[in-house]
Amino acid sequence: GAMSDQPGTPPESQVPAWREEFPYHREADQLVSRRELLRIAVLSSGALFSGTVILAILGALDDRRRGEPKRIASLADIPDEGPLYFNYPGDDDQAVLLNVPGRGLVAYSQKCTHLSCAVYYEEEENRLLCPCHDGVFEVASGEPVAGPPQRRLPRIVLERRGSALWAIEERP
Repeated sequence: GAMSDQPGTPPESQVPAWREEFPYHREADQLVSRRELLRIAVLSSGALFSGTVILAILGALDDRRRGEPKRIASLADIPDEGPLYFNYPGDDDQAVLLNVPGRGLVAYSQKCTHLSCAVYYEEEENRLLCPCHDGVFEVASGEPVAGPPQRRLPRIVLERRGSALWAIEERP
C-alpha cells in the first residue's frame, strides 16, 4: 500500500473496518459538561419536587363527595345499640351505622384508610376495628386512635326523611 503524507498514521488499507462504520470523535465526547449535567439534574429534581407539591395540594383540596341519596332503613329498624351494616355509596361499598350516646347516629365507610380492609364494630370495646393490621378508629368521630391508619374513616352524611333514614353522600 501507499504511505500517507502524515507521519504516524497507518496507511488506508490498515484502518480497521469498524472505525469507518462507527467513527469515534473524542472532541464530541465532551459536549455535555459537568456544569450542564448539574443544571439538568437540578432542573429535573426541581420539576419533580414541584409536581409532588402540586399533587399534595390537590390531594388536600380534594373534597370529593361520592354517592346519591339512598334509603338505609326505617327509623324503627335502627338498633339502639350495636351496628347496622348497609351498602353505600355503591352496592359493593360496605358501610356501618351506629347510634353513639350523646352524639346520635353516625355512619362511616367500612373501608380502612390504611389498606382498604373491612372495618367492623367491636361492641365489647366500643370501637371500630380493622383486623388486618389492628387499626382502631373512634366511634364518635371515625378518627384513627391505634395502628397504622393515619386518616379518619370516610363519613357518610345522614338525613331523616319522614320515617326513614337516608345516606346523602360520602365525604373523605
